[in-house]
Amino acid sequence: MARIVILGGGESGVGSAVLAKVKGFEVFLSDKGEIDEKYASMLRKWEIPFESGQHSEEKILNADEIIKSPGIPLTVPLVVKAQEKGIPIISEIEFAGRYDSARKICITGSNGKTTTTSLIYYLLKQAGVNVGLGGNIGKSYAYQVATEHFDCYVLELSSFQLDNMYDFKADIAIITNITPDHLDRYDHSMEKYAKAKFRITRNMDSDDCFIFCNDDEITIEQLDKIVIKAKMLPFSQKKEVNEGAWLDGNTIRVRMEDREDCDLLIEDLALSGKHNIYNSMAAAIAGKVMNIKNDQIRASLASFEAVEHRLEKVRTKGGVLYINDSKATNVDAAWYALECQDRPVVWIVGGKDKGNDYSTLARLVEQKVKAIVCMGVDNAKIHAAFEPIVGCRNITDTLSAEEAVQACAAFAEDGDVVLLSPCCASFDLFKNYEERGRLFKEAVMRL
Repeated sequence: MARIVILGGGESGVGSAVLAKVKGFEVFLSDKGEIDEKYASMLRKWEIPFESGQHSEEKILNADEIIKSPGIPLTVPLVVKAQEKGIPIISEIEFAGRYDSARKICITGSNGKTTTTSLIYYLLKQAGVNVGLGGNIGKSYAYQVATEHFDCYVLELSSFQLDNMYDFKADIAIITNITPDHLDRYDHSMEKYAKAKFRITRNMDSDDCFIFCNDDEITIEQLDKIVIKAKMLPFSQKKEVNEGAWLDGNTIRVRMEDREDCDLLIEDLALSGKHNIYNSMAAAIAGKVMNIKNDQIRASLASFEAVEHRLEKVRTKGGVLYINDSKATNVDAAWYALECQDRPVVWIVGGKDKGNDYSTLARLVEQKVKAIVCMGVDNAKIHAAFEPIVGCRNITDTLSAEEAVQACAAFAEDGDVVLLSPCCASFDLFKNYEERGRLFKEAVMRL
């Protein structure tokens, strides 16, 4: 019996362990940190041996194959030792794909991938497709393959999940955009990061479809360097395309060979902002590829509700609108969030800096931001970038969501918007962006 070792005891790792158990492997799971009780109880229920708080090398380096959770870098000494021993290291996505014959729509990108994934899932559900949602969102893909049956999956895939994917194949692959993010995991090389994103197109053939942003320079640059056999379906807000989607005045036009064109009025879309036009275009093209009727595509994109922590309207208090955009963990995401605001902004920014270049935000901050509330342990770069724009009296430091919300309430006046769009990772003060967003919302509701 082959032995599979899983490194990491979160959603991805535990899902992989359950699938390995179901498929008859000898399974062992190891997590150097403490495993959440929710996941520990799942492992006990499935009678899967595990350890937490340590890595026992003698129980790991005898594996026939290792499934590594996406949060663990390849540079970790234990992973390096496994590689030196010649033990194959794969991702949950690679492993689950071996046992899944469903059609797979896979989405990656630096920004917009969660919204686009959720839009496509909602669209297919509304059309009556037997569809699952997984990857970097919802339940573990591997766990669903082990315990459920779907005809189609919509999978959000981060570059980390793609790194150890080799034989997995998407039927429809989408890259929303590629902008600097997580460069610390890719030797601070934009080229390496972009190549990681393009792994989503591995193994695709002429029966498959690749949907991408024709306006994204880095995506187009990479496209010129690789051969993709799949049918190309670009989307653009700048020019008409032969097949795909483009913006014609206030109308999105979606065209595919041998199918009736689908037109969508921007004013009818549920999600506003330039970035959400791109997300809606990608979702509409995927709907056309899946043979969803035009009226169903229109109805779904008009009735969809925003993803939690992504430009989520929390409440209006004293004429001030509070928006939770905690998922904006890089400069580009924060740019989109600021760009679509039409009221004076009190901006909450800060956290664990990933090598951010804030200069691209200067013009928007000058135009739209009246005050800045920093929420992070080290805010020196933010002060240096924006204090000359907003003035030293209109920028302050806080160390919690509660403190940040109170500071914003002091700055904000009737007609303003308080925008949590942090531009940074959350790990200096919070467990993850979800906790950051949840604590922000709780603080807002206590005002």
